[in-house]
Amino acid sequence: MSPDNTFHYALSSNNAWAGYKAHQNPQFFPKLAGGQSPEILWIGCSDSRCPETTILGMQPGDVFVHRNIANIISPTDINTTAVIEYAVANLKVKHVVLCGHSACGGAAAALSDARVGGVLDTWLLPLKTVRFQHAEELDAITDEKERIMRIAQLNVEAGIKVLMNNATIREAIAERGLEVHGVFFDIGCGRIKELGCGTAHAAKGDHVVRGKHGQLVFGQDGDAEIAAAQ
Repeated sequence: MSPDNTFHYALSSNNAWAGYKAHQNPQFFPKLAGGQSPEILWIGCSDSRCPETTILGMQPGDVFVHRNIANIISPTDINTTAVIEYAVANLKVKHVVLCGHSACGGAAAALSDARVGGVLDTWLLPLKTVRFQHAEELDAITDEKERIMRIAQLNVEAGIKVLMNNATIREAIAERGLEVHGVFFDIGCGRIKELGCGTAHAAKGDHVVRGKHGQLVFGQDGDAEIAAAQ
């Protein structure tokens, strides 16, 4: 399929989707246009294989989103900081989720000594730092795919530390019990696993994130399951 055909196919699919949703629920779009009240701020990778609303089994309006290459959290990145401030201070989300994933190109680039080129080398510096901080552990992993997966997980843990020191997030944790989750999406099986970093892992019991049509349940064992809304 040519790029031109791909774009027009996407427009056609949007028209079909909008028609289906309107037929299924005539109030869906009017209600959506009336405002948003998501419970989740999702910070993830720009990778096309990790569409948050789809993999969470949720709907438009359920998730406020920020994505960048390799889901890097830098305290000096005003873009990420602005999203966090609006989602936490204005939308009053109940959960901040930082998600890494398997087969991450940014993670693979950080493990290489070769330059990527342009601004990408600067952007990936925090991930390069993670690599050197955990050099002994990473060098001991002989399987390349496993090594990429491990640095991607370590990147989430590093990002969670930055998030936990964000002033807006700290205030919301203290004032209203905001929860921060570090999770990992395995593209090979489509499942999300909690990494045990952030705030929620310290509490007992399952943690349920509810959307309009589905809910994400973080179990005590670190697994995350999607279920129908109750």
